Amino acid sequence: MIQTPLPVLGFAAWSGTGKTTLLKALLPRLRSRGLRIGCIKHAHHDFDVDTPGKDSYELRHAGAEQMLIASHKRWALMVEDERVEPPALQELLQQLNTDLLDLVLIEGFKAEAFPKIELHRPAVGKPWRFREDPHVMAVACDQLDAIPVDCCLPRLDLNNLEQLEDFILEFCQRHPSRGVTP
Repeated sequence: MIQTPLPVLGFAAWSGTGKTTLLKALLPRLRSRGLRIGCIKHAHHDFDVDTPGKDSYELRHAGAEQMLIASHKRWALMVEDERVEPPALQELLQQLNTDLLDLVLIEGFKAEAFPKIELHRPAVGKPWRFREDPHVMAVACDQLDAIPVDCCLPRLDLNNLEQLEDFILEFCQRHPSRGVTP
């Protein structure tokens, strides 16, 4: 199980289920409740956060192994770190300044050991994962009657943002090292 001084909760699902869409909808709601949130997203492909032609992109592609770009609004650190396997979630969590956060939401990393909500849409045509993953602590589905009868976990409506928000807030309040009371 990953070790972190603050609550970490993941959204695990097959591609096409809507993990990013859900996070985009939940983030402003959770922020309005006073939570400072960090996010980590797993990418299965090559990606860039800056665009070709921009200085940070050109410097990184010219050979900078670490490229930090900053403005008065934000900063981002890109690290060139080619490996056979992607970095473990624990390694990525160590890059965050947890003193400035109340919660970290994770998109992906479904095979790693940390608390997560399984998102499921029958229309995607993929199997459930909760039976194989003891770290799934709830399931969220867009068709509640499609949740298998043998599922003893909390059942959440994937389309009910208020219900999902309440579940996340309760999760934060139960975390042993934080007294989050949004």
